[in-house]
Amino acid sequence: MKQVLQHRKQGTVAVADVPPPQARSGGILVRSAASLISAGTEKAALELAQKSMVGMARQRPDLVGRVMDKLQRDGFAATWNTVRDQLDREVPCGYSAAGQVTHVGDGVGGFRVGDRVAAAGAGHASHAELNFVPKLLAAAIPDGVTTEQAAYTTVGAIALQGVRNADVRVGESVAVIGLGLIGQLATQILAASGVQVVAIDVSPERCDLAARYGAATTASPAEAEAAVQAVTRQRGVDAVVICAATKSNAPVELAAHIARDRARVVMVGVTGMDLPRAEYYHKELTFIVSRSYGPGRYDAAYEERGQDYPIGHVRWTEQRNMEAFLDLVAAGSVKPDSLTTHRFDIADAAAAYDMILRGSEPHLGVLLTYPDSPATEPSRIAIPKTDPAAEATSEGKRVGVSFLGAGNFARGTLLRHLAKLPIEHRGVVTASGASAVSAGKRFGFEFCTAEPSELLADHVTDLVFVTTRHSRHAEQVAAALRAGKAVFCEKPLAVDQDQLQDVIEATRENPRLLVGFNRRFAPLAADLKRHFAGDGDASRGPLSIHYRVNAGPMPHDHWLADPAEGGRLVGEACHFVDFAAYLTDSRPVRVSASRLGDDPDNVAATIDFEDGSVCQLAYLTDGSTKAGKERVEVHGGGRSAVLDDYRTLALHGGGGRKLGSRWKQDKGHAAELAALVEAVQAKRPMPIRLESLISTTRTTFALRTAATTGDRVDL
Repeated sequence: MKQVLQHRKQGTVAVADVPPPQARSGGILVRSAASLISAGTEKAALELAQKSMVGMARQRPDLVGRVMDKLQRDGFAATWNTVRDQLDREVPCGYSAAGQVTHVGDGVGGFRVGDRVAAAGAGHASHAELNFVPKLLAAAIPDGVTTEQAAYTTVGAIALQGVRNADVRVGESVAVIGLGLIGQLATQILAASGVQVVAIDVSPERCDLAARYGAATTASPAEAEAAVQAVTRQRGVDAVVICAATKSNAPVELAAHIARDRARVVMVGVTGMDLPRAEYYHKELTFIVSRSYGPGRYDAAYEERGQDYPIGHVRWTEQRNMEAFLDLVAAGSVKPDSLTTHRFDIADAAAAYDMILRGSEPHLGVLLTYPDSPATEPSRIAIPKTDPAAEATSEGKRVGVSFLGAGNFARGTLLRHLAKLPIEHRGVVTASGASAVSAGKRFGFEFCTAEPSELLADHVTDLVFVTTRHSRHAEQVAAALRAGKAVFCEKPLAVDQDQLQDVIEATRENPRLLVGFNRRFAPLAADLKRHFAGDGDASRGPLSIHYRVNAGPMPHDHWLADPAEGGRLVGEACHFVDFAAYLTDSRPVRVSASRLGDDPDNVAATIDFEDGSVCQLAYLTDGSTKAGKERVEVHGGGRSAVLDDYRTLALHGGGGRKLGSRWKQDKGHAAELAALVEAVQAKRPMPIRLESLISTTRTTFALRTAATTGDRVDL
C-alpha cells in the first residue's frame, strides 16, 4: 500500500510502498478515503528535521536533556548510536483521516465492517491507504457528513477542546488569535455556541473567511483592542483562545490587553509564553494550555489499551470530542469544507508538502484523497538495495537472518552488531509497514511483510529474531521453532507459565533457541567467572552474590506497565537471575522477596541455588539517576570481586589484587551474537543450555509471585 513517510534526518517526504498494518485486537483497520495535512504542525516537523543538530537542540531543549541523561548513564558510544538511529528513520506523516472499516479486532464494540469512521492520532491516522486505529481513536461518521469533511475531525477536536477550556456561555465574547485551520474551526464552533467572536489574524483573507463563517468582527493585531472594545461595550472579552503559531510573545501580550478582569486565556497553538506578569496579575487572568483533543491524550491506557474514562467522571474525552465535532458538522453548524483549498491524490503527496514548505500558493485545508477501488496489496514488499556491498562476506554460507519486530533495541543494538557478522538480511515484520520499510532500507533486508507466516516460510531464513513486545514473544518463538528455524528471543522468553509451556513443547521438536541474556557474554563477566574457578569448581564452594540494579522509575503509562506485558521483574530482572546462574553453574531452587514501598517492581530478593550459593538481588526503582545502574559483588573460596556497570572489575585474592577496565561499557551483546551466528552456521549447540533458559524464566515468575505475596517460593 502507499504511505507518506518523512525521513527524520533529511526532512524529506516521499510516498512509499509499504506492507499493510497488521490487524490486532483492540482496534479496527480503516481504508482511507481522505486525510488532512495539518499544514502548521507537519510543516514545523519538516522544518525541524531540516535543521542542523545545533538548530534542533535549540528548538527542542527537552530532547537535549534526555540525551544528556543517557550520556551520563550509558556512555558516549551507546548514546551516539541511539541518537543516530532515531534520526536515520522514516516515520509516518499525518494524524487526521477518514475512511471505511475493513476489519474489526477482538474486544471492539460499536463498529462494523463497512462503517464510515473518522480516525485520529499520529501513527494511527496517517496518510496511508490503510491504517490500524485503536478503538477509542475512531468515531462513526453521521449521515450527511462527507468523508472529506470527516477528515477534519482530529483538528476539529483540538479546536473544540480549546473552546471547552475557555468555558464560555451563551452571550459571552471570545477573541480567537490566529486563523489557521484550528483558529477557523474554533471560530465556527464558538459562533455555533451563541458566542460573539472577535477573529484576529495578520492575513486579511483569513479574517474575511472567518467573517463569512461566524465571526462577529475581525481585526489585525494592531486593530484588535479597538475591535474588542466596540464589541464588548468597553469591557474586554470573556476569554481569549490563542491558535497562532509563532515564536513571538506578542499573542500572550495581546491576550492580556483585550481580556476583561478575571478572564480566561487558552493556549491551543504554539507561541512564546513569557507571560507579562503585571497585567496577568492585575486582571487575575487564568492561563490554560489546552492539551490537544481532550482527556485521554498521551494516556497509553486510554489510547493504546482502550480503557475509557467513565462518562460520569470525564464527560468529554478524545473520542467524545470527535463525535461532538462530527455532530456539529452534521447539523451544518460547522463547515470544514469551507476551509479546503487544495486536493492531491496520495501518489502526489510529495508535491503537496513541497507547496506547503515553499509557500508557493496560498493554502489552508490541504486534503489527500485515495483511490475508491485500491489494488490488492501484496503483503510482501521487496526492498531495493542501497548498498549491494553492505552484506558481510565469508568463505562459508552466510546465515539468513529475519526479524519479527524492529524497535529501538533491535535497531540500535542487535542489527548494528549483526552487520559485522557473516549473515544475510532476509525479511522483517513489524506492526506497522512504515517501520518495516525504514528498518529494511537502513539495514539492507531483502523484503518486508505484514505476515509473520510469510517470513517463517522463507527457505533462506535460518535464524529468526523475536524482538516484539513481551506478551508476544512466546507465541512467535513457538511458531518459529515449529517452522524449523533457529530462534533468538530478546528477553523475556514468556510472561506466564502457559506461554512458557507452549515454548517447551515447541522445543521438543526443535531445541535451537537462545534468549538474549547477554551479560554472561561480557568480557569482564568472563574474567569474573574465571577468578572464582580457583583450582577447579569442586574446591570453590558456594558463592555469595550481591547484585544491585538501579533500574530507575518508569512512566506510569509505559507499555511495560500493562500487566499483560509481564512487568519489569519478568521483563528485565531475568537478566540478573541468568547472570547468577552463569556464575554458579547451578540451578535456582528457592526465591523469597520483599516489595519496597508501593512500586511492585521495587524489590529486594534472595535466590538460593542448588550448590548452596545465594544471590541477593536488589532491583530498585527509587534510586538516584546519577548513580550507576548495575553493581555486582561476589565472595567465596577466599576470593572477592566487584564489577561496576560492566566497565570496571576489581579482583581480590588468588594471588593478589587485579583491576580490569574497558574504555566503554560492554554488556556482551557483540560476543553473544557472534556466538549465536557461529552456532547456527556450524550447526553446533546453542550458546546457553535450553534447561538454563527455562529455569531462569521460571525463577522470574517465582520472583514476581514472591514479591507480590511475601511468601517464599520453592522451585
